[in-house]
Amino acid sequence: MTTIHEDHLIQSIADALQYISYYHPKDYIQSLGRAYDREQSPAAKDAIAQILTNSRMCAEGHRPICQDTGIVNVYLKIGMQVQWAGKRSVEDMVNEGVRRAYNHPDNKLRASVLADPLFTRKNTRDNTPAVIHYEVVPGNTLEVTVAAKGGGSEAKSKFAMLNPSDSVVDWVLKTVPTMGAGWCPPGMLGIGVGGTAEKAMMMAKESLMQPIDMAELKARGPANQEEELRIELYDKVNALGIGAQGLGGLSTVLDVKILSYPTHAANKPIAMIPNCAATRHAHFVLDGTGPAELEAPKLTDWPQVTWSASTQSKRVNLDTLTPAEVAAWKPGDRLLLSGKLLTGRDAAHKRIQDMLAKGEKLPVDFTNRVIYYVGPVDPVRNEVVGPAGPTTATRMDKFTETMLAQTGLISMVGKAERGPVAIEAIRKHKAAYLMAVGGAAYLVSKAIRKSRVVGFADLGMEAIYEFEVEDMPVTVAVDSTGESVHNTGPAQWESKIREFKIPVNAA
Repeated sequence: MTTIHEDHLIQSIADALQYISYYHPKDYIQSLGRAYDREQSPAAKDAIAQILTNSRMCAEGHRPICQDTGIVNVYLKIGMQVQWAGKRSVEDMVNEGVRRAYNHPDNKLRASVLADPLFTRKNTRDNTPAVIHYEVVPGNTLEVTVAAKGGGSEAKSKFAMLNPSDSVVDWVLKTVPTMGAGWCPPGMLGIGVGGTAEKAMMMAKESLMQPIDMAELKARGPANQEEELRIELYDKVNALGIGAQGLGGLSTVLDVKILSYPTHAANKPIAMIPNCAATRHAHFVLDGTGPAELEAPKLTDWPQVTWSASTQSKRVNLDTLTPAEVAAWKPGDRLLLSGKLLTGRDAAHKRIQDMLAKGEKLPVDFTNRVIYYVGPVDPVRNEVVGPAGPTTATRMDKFTETMLAQTGLISMVGKAERGPVAIEAIRKHKAAYLMAVGGAAYLVSKAIRKSRVVGFADLGMEAIYEFEVEDMPVTVAVDSTGESVHNTGPAQWESKIREFKIPVNAA
């Protein structure tokens, strides 16, 4: 029998969550480096450069890759010959590890988990509880996989109950474009087929814990039908031209993983879950000798890519910005923002809407201002603010008409595409939507020189902040006429790939 001490599991969970907050898996960064080398779309190449530069900065500075430090998923394979030393339940041990990791004084992680999801939605303040999966297996060790799943990519999870004769390829190719870019491609697609509805979803999520090996698979060739299917899906999804951040390009996915399970003769359940540019997971085994030891990667493992602002970027003074200047921006323009920038996301927008409906005065004057959809990580040491990358903008779509019509707001910054309702409001009010790169949170935070809360302090990371920024990089994603690069970019690159037979199948 092997004895696992509760302190060893708690410490291992805490250490693993800190580790994955600032270290990308080596297979991911090297695969992304290959995608950067072959990318031909300038916008996509710039986005990938930001992600890679951000990744290296986080590895060096031990700060989160993304401001959304995720909801914790833990997979436990408990050997049948394992016994426990301690008084806590396994669930309590795991959650104590999560609590210590997210409140670590040197690298505090953002608490994003809300209790009572139906009603009060109150933040638990320590990111507990984790979502825990148990499996009892032969052996005398405890095998653990820890992941931190961002809300933007989790929101794009898809499920269908196909007919037995339906094509998996057809469903995936029909479904991926509906996911938009809120999952921050390029990343991975995890697919589960078979079992029951919940089993398919479980397999899709668990498949994302596997290493990226598409380059090796394509080099040696498929050994079975499942590997043939993986390659087919990889090639065809990339041929859609969606590209990095949905801007159009050659690399939408870096790998496709598939797990399957026997199913009922009448059913073909299928689930698909993407992993974003903040791919975060670690694996360790406890054998009773102490906490896990995770080896730090070498900085030489990172591709030699350093982002710098394009010489064609236009500098924008937010403190003197006018509606006429906003109306002159064109889709795809690269801007460097300097001056005072307001922030706000879901909870702040809902409160603003309610206050306006009641005729109450807002805590901030939004006239001719720009709002950034962000929930930053708390600062540590001498930081002004912690990692502060953009959140998915579509969640604010239903508030856009109100904000533009009633507050004087003239522009917004977020990540990914806007929906039809928001685009129509932007067109109607001659405003603009700017996109920052999801997956470059620490890089973006370095452009923030000052930060203060100016409204709704009780909302924590969802409060309204005023940032003073210097040369914060963004791209005009929707201009004052309603033209969106998330519509035009992928369409142009899908056409180029097809017409000019641009190879996208190199891994």
